Amino acid sequence: MKKAIYPGSFDPITNGHLDILIRASKVFDEIIVLVANNPNKKFNFSPKERVEMIKESTKDIKGVTVDYYDGLTVEYAKKVGATHLIRGLRAVSDFEYEFQLASANEFVNKDIDMVFFMSRGDKSFISSSSIMQMYRSGVDVSSLVPPSVIKRMK
Repeated sequence: MKKAIYPGSFDPITNGHLDILIRASKVFDEIIVLVANNPNKKFNFSPKERVEMIKESTKDIKGVTVDYYDGLTVEYAKKVGATHLIRGLRAVSDFEYEFQLASANEFVNKDIDMVFFMSRGDKSFISSSSIMQMYRSGVDVSSLVPPSVIKRMK
């Protein structure tokens, strides 16, 4: 049984995140969407709100569960017996950051492998921060996020 973790701040979860998750669910038997804490970020939604939005958005995706963890993702992976971390790449600029992150994760736990999914072209511009910025400027972002996010944004 292949178990993976899809970590991120998911502030909020987007249709780009969901696209990667749906595609990854065809590769892994079990995926834990892990809402992670980043002390360097200012969040729009509490961890509890983010977990609830993700649960609502993923309820129909087989093998997906949602959790929150306030420590290193690789430590959580070891705790739950996951062997892979799922990450999405939108652009070449993402690769540099993800490469550094993969190297750091390998330093902490050599048994964890990173698996990268490329964003589909029509979703490559979507990021949680750009969605929040567009929303605050009055742009209709309902086609970019799940209904559970729109409900909480209002």
